[in-house]
Amino acid sequence: MNILMYLLIAFVGIAIGWLCRWLYAKFKLTSVEQRAERLSREAIKEAEAKSKELVLETRNQLLIEQQQQEREERERRSELQRTERRLQDKEESLEHKQTELDAIKTQLGEQETALQKREQAIGEKEASLIKELEKIASMTADEAKAVIMAQMQESAKRDAQLEINKIEQEAQLTAEKKARDIIISSIQRLATEVTGDTTVASVSLPSDEMKGRIIGREGRNIRTLETLTGVDVIIDDTPEAVVLSCFDPVRKEIARVSLERLVQDGRIHPARIEEVVNKVTKEVSRIIMDQGESVVFDLGISNMSQETIRALGRLYFRTSYGQSVLNHSKEVALLAGMIASEVGADSQLAMRAGLLHDIGKGIESESDANHAELGADLAKRLGEDPRVVNAILAHHNDVEPQTPEAVIVQIADAISAARPGARRETLDNYIKRLESLEKIAMSFEGVDSAFAIQAGRELRIMVNNEKVSDEKAKEIAKGIAERIEAELRYPGRIKVTIIRETRVVEYAR
Repeated sequence: MNILMYLLIAFVGIAIGWLCRWLYAKFKLTSVEQRAERLSREAIKEAEAKSKELVLETRNQLLIEQQQQEREERERRSELQRTERRLQDKEESLEHKQTELDAIKTQLGEQETALQKREQAIGEKEASLIKELEKIASMTADEAKAVIMAQMQESAKRDAQLEINKIEQEAQLTAEKKARDIIISSIQRLATEVTGDTTVASVSLPSDEMKGRIIGREGRNIRTLETLTGVDVIIDDTPEAVVLSCFDPVRKEIARVSLERLVQDGRIHPARIEEVVNKVTKEVSRIIMDQGESVVFDLGISNMSQETIRALGRLYFRTSYGQSVLNHSKEVALLAGMIASEVGADSQLAMRAGLLHDIGKGIESESDANHAELGADLAKRLGEDPRVVNAILAHHNDVEPQTPEAVIVQIADAISAARPGARRETLDNYIKRLESLEKIAMSFEGVDSAFAIQAGRELRIMVNNEKVSDEKAKEIAKGIAERIEAELRYPGRIKVTIIRETRVVEYAR
């Protein structure tokens, strides 16, 4: 019974709680709906108020724009009225001026008629005067005119000839002074070095004991060095120094650098000597290219081919009368550019021709052509300007110069060669004699290389052992000696040495 009562009470409590919750929810729903309705009414009222406000604002804007248009319309009307009045004033002014012009035209017509009558009267009077003058002078007007023209022409010719003679005399007086001033100015602006002796070089040694190592056992080291480089290695009583003598500066430089490296390294034997000489020879080839590029860059000359630059670089080791040919070419280029600027010629063309004028001396060729012909052929083959080719050919008067720049190159070449300290004739003759010795030796079949050493007192020749036998080597030596006696002039006697050897190389691995 108690349980049922508890259950009934619990059920009734739950029902009452649910009913209260339902009533509360219904009350809340009614309150939200009322609030929503109130907000809706307020929004409608606010929208209506804003709409009225927008309508009023639009009406005000339209009124303002209408007033602005009416004001602009009034201004345009006023401007049109003012323009119309100005046009009327101008029209009245033009009518007045037209009336004045008509009066002036009438007056001018009357004056023109009067002038025509006066011209007619003057013409008749002039004709009568001419007839009277012809009667007095006993010649017609055309004849008198011809006489006067002849007299004027004669007088003009005489005056012109006098003026020409005066100009020529002044030119003769000033031309020599002007030329001297230009040459002196160019020389003063050019700073160059004086030539020195280029046939010998010395190599410093750490001690005199190194001389014995350079000579080697039975002289094999010094013979190998002399054979590979073609220089004369002089070992005398000079303390801690070895002298290298050779007429070819390239060989002398290769020998000098090679010997310095061998001394510094300490390993001196034939195989090492050959290795170092080959390496230094390649380095000298790079120096040749560097020197050619450096000169071209210093002078500001462009569009120079690699073959031309290489030929220029070879001039670094060439001498002419003791003067460095590359320095001489650079000097001639600078002088030619300065002179061309002074006289109004093409300075760039003159500078280029001056640099290339002796390029034939840097070409290795067996041809009998002189250096000007070799250089001109090279320049023509590489596409140089024909004016440059002519300047190269003409700088020793082998052909006639065809341009002012070619003449300027001749002048610059003469200045560079004639300045004090530029050249030494005896050195050039000495070099030519040594070159002739080698050329005679190389003309024989089977000769691989030839070197003039001992200041030209010995000609050392390497022959091909496969093509030349011992008996043939004797015949070659005798033939070379006979040709030297017949073709060259020299002091004392010249020793001809022929070396024929067989070299076998194997490597142990």
